Amino acid sequence: MQTANLKLPTQLTRCSWCGTDPLYMEYHDKEWGKTTHDDKVLFEFLTLEAAQAGLSWITILRRRENYAGAFANFDVKKVAAFTESDKERLLNDAGIIRNRLKIDSAIRNAQLFIEVQKEFGSFNTYLYSFMPDGKPIIAYHGPQVSTPESDAISKDMKKRGFKFFGTTICYAFMQAVGMVNDHVPECSFR
Repeated sequence: MQTANLKLPTQLTRCSWCGTDPLYMEYHDKEWGKTTHDDKVLFEFLTLEAAQAGLSWITILRRRENYAGAFANFDVKKVAAFTESDKERLLNDAGIIRNRLKIDSAIRNAQLFIEVQKEFGSFNTYLYSFMPDGKPIIAYHGPQVSTPESDAISKDMKKRGFKFFGTTICYAFMQAVGMVNDHVPECSFR
């Protein structure tokens, strides 16, 4: 049997933002920009992106496993039921960002996440109600920090009471969960 003479690239091209850090490259190659409709994953990234506010993403990415342990493996119902003693436990957890406002917002955001699920059937359905034709945007936008969609989503979420989810954080979230595929055109993982 004869095989086609295919030329495979000898070197992969990546978006420059991930640099050469192995953790960043693995995240870029396997997750970033890949569309997910799983509410559990969406809650995970909502929590992580909010924790990232004012920090670099790699800071949170390096603590991701710690966040999973601290926040009940991102079980939204468990996080929504966290008590004052859970808050104190989190404030003493050196494996996460120990910011009281961010911890309080993660718990409140979990409660609001559940309210949105009840209203829309899923958080995914809610998010995609803001997207053109209810689908991900598969287009490189160049360096930017927001879009009309991220503006609309963050505005509505703020009105609902969500914290640490302005338009810039929302856009990063949208990139992370594949609502927007912002891999540069020459990226091997586009």
